[in-house]
Amino acid sequence: KQEKQINNSNSGISLVKTAKGFDIQKYKDYYELTITTPFPGNKEAIHYFLVPEGKAIPENLKGRKIIRTPLKRIVATSSTHIPMIEILSEENSIIGFPNTQYISSPKTVKNIELGKIKDLGNTENINTEILLDLHPDAVIGFSLTQNNKMYQNISHTGIPVIFNGDWLEEEPLGRAEWVKFFGVLFDKEKEADSIFNRIEKSYNEARLLAKNPEHTPTLLSGVIFQDHWHLPAGDSFTARFFKDAQINYLWKDTKGTGSLVLSFESVLDKARDADLWVGAGIYTSFTEMEQAQPHYNEFKAFKDKKVFTFSKKRGKNGGVIYFELAPIMPDVVLKDLIKVAHPELLKDYQPFFLERLDP
Repeated sequence: KQEKQINNSNSGISLVKTAKGFDIQKYKDYYELTITTPFPGNKEAIHYFLVPEGKAIPENLKGRKIIRTPLKRIVATSSTHIPMIEILSEENSIIGFPNTQYISSPKTVKNIELGKIKDLGNTENINTEILLDLHPDAVIGFSLTQNNKMYQNISHTGIPVIFNGDWLEEEPLGRAEWVKFFGVLFDKEKEADSIFNRIEKSYNEARLLAKNPEHTPTLLSGVIFQDHWHLPAGDSFTARFFKDAQINYLWKDTKGTGSLVLSFESVLDKARDADLWVGAGIYTSFTEMEQAQPHYNEFKAFKDKKVFTFSKKRGKNGGVIYFELAPIMPDVVLKDLIKVAHPELLKDYQPFFLERLDP
């Protein structure tokens, strides 16, 4: 019925279920890719119209941002793009990337070592000379601000810049759904849809499993950085994971989607007796933590050796694998948290990202 509607009317069908930062409308001869949140605080959506190579551009799209698909040669700019491209088996389409040393994926690292991917310098200051020599079909942009002159200059050369705001999603499944963004760019809509459906099913099964636990542990997160304690705000992406894992995050009622910046004393007062501590910054051992801040041992979770980190698993170049892979694996992150908080619910499960600190 939906396919019939696409073929016989001018109305599109949305392919996006959970994500808030983008939408895909499917029409008979093209897709409309709308990025509603390409930058923080953005108020104006960006519309791209994806027309298959070789097909005539429909009259109603003349003068719009046209992207010919499938993309065959791209420049990616964020490490979170890599797993989504790889899961669609399109890693060989990446020909350029800034700061290649931060990539952890073995497949893409190998392509870098073979010279198939050129390093473009810094993310904030891409070497446009090398970029132009590569002749990419498009640059998948990542930007903190709307007025990014670097991307404006790239666009002026005729190379399309397609902005990706996956990192601004507040729901774990919303972030994973950005695989569909890459799906339509590579003419792999059905593959991307199938991948997301599998992730969504696995995530919802885990959430349901944790629905009525025997015990709901209290939780502390974050560490001291530059004399202040940084931890996730109550509306943040990370806090949502804690909620779905049925963990009583002690700052769950705070507002904001970013980080809270608090004094050590206020955190100690509230979380001295917290059962668990998840997210210990870059620390990988209790010794490291205590050497950095002896007062960490005033927390019950520290004394009980119940401090867990996402930072132990690292790539060949030292990058934390969690930051690269977690957006496309929210179901695994959730299961890791459930295993730590409610081990009786996942008896045979071995956490992938989350590990207890070394002694």
